[in-house]
Amino acid sequence: MRTYLVTGGAGFIGSNYIHYMFKKYDNDIRIINVDKLTYAGNLENLKDIENRDNYTFVRADICDKEAIMKIFEENDIDRVVHFAAESHVDRSIKNPEVFVQTNVLGTAVMLNCAKAAWELPDGTFKEGKKFLHVSTDEVYGSLPDDDSAFFYETTPYDPHSPYSASKASSDFLVKAYMDTYKFPANITNCSNNYGPYQFPEKLIPLIINNALNGKKLPVYGDGKNVRDWLFVEDHAKAIDMVQEQGRLFETYNVGGHNEKQNIEIINIILDTLQEMLPEGDPRKEHINKDLITYVEDRKGHDRRYAIAPDKIKAEIGWYPETMFKEGIKKTIAWFFEHEDWMKNVTSGDYQKYYEDMYKNR
Repeated sequence: MRTYLVTGGAGFIGSNYIHYMFKKYDNDIRIINVDKLTYAGNLENLKDIENRDNYTFVRADICDKEAIMKIFEENDIDRVVHFAAESHVDRSIKNPEVFVQTNVLGTAVMLNCAKAAWELPDGTFKEGKKFLHVSTDEVYGSLPDDDSAFFYETTPYDPHSPYSASKASSDFLVKAYMDTYKFPANITNCSNNYGPYQFPEKLIPLIINNALNGKKLPVYGDGKNVRDWLFVEDHAKAIDMVQEQGRLFETYNVGGHNEKQNIEIINIILDTLQEMLPEGDPRKEHINKDLITYVEDRKGHDRRYAIAPDKIKAEIGWYPETMFKEGIKKTIAWFFEHEDWMKNVTSGDYQKYYEDMYKNR
């Protein structure tokens, strides 16, 4: 039985990945989920699988070398899938040190612990061991408003926010281990994910939640910043395919072929909510474009991201299967079915953060 160590598995993408893997492999794999359970980590995301014999949760910080090393010593880890990271640009602007600590130092700890556990006396590594570092398209910086321009694996890094700079740093660490030690790893750089379990500081769940509650919909700047949207289950599939079929030491860009302006996303969500809410639902009355509120633009706000997933398609056969029109309906349906989940995550600390972030804008 292959054993996976998943970091940040209680977060948005990590929990979707764990669900995908059990759905695909069932009892043929074992997953150890390591998560610090910060504001964005939520064990409710994994409630339906927490009693599986082949699933273990360990609460630990990836910066805690002793805790991580203990997991490697007590288990024969075959795969590491490294999601754990501070990931929200706004938070990185307010508190960049936390991002450097988790994203850079935490990645160094994970690399060192895996290297110590897998390295043989001659400097080679045990057969079949693989480390996958999950990163972002934000490391590439910003593209011009030109439909013919895309991010490729060869695009030079040009991060603009403390978040993207910390992820770029962690990417370079992984690259250094691959080059220096021939450490068995891959890097994936993905576009903006959306789907079930996403914490509502990110655009899509924020707009869904605010619209359903008749609250203002904050839009940075002119709302014309472009992002490439990737349904999270498609991303989970790509990660698995890269680990099993990708060439070691390679980077693969994972894009959604769903480029849209932020304001376009908001209008699609409003129209889809109106379409999906049943007649007579009182929430239909207050879901309208009057809720849209333009706020001061984010510092260093990248204008456009767009990934060309040509390499992953050509080498591995992966391509994004879920178009945005279908994915947003799946996402909204999930939020309709999990209103208690949303209420729980939007109470307390999140509410305070939200008010602090937008009160002067």
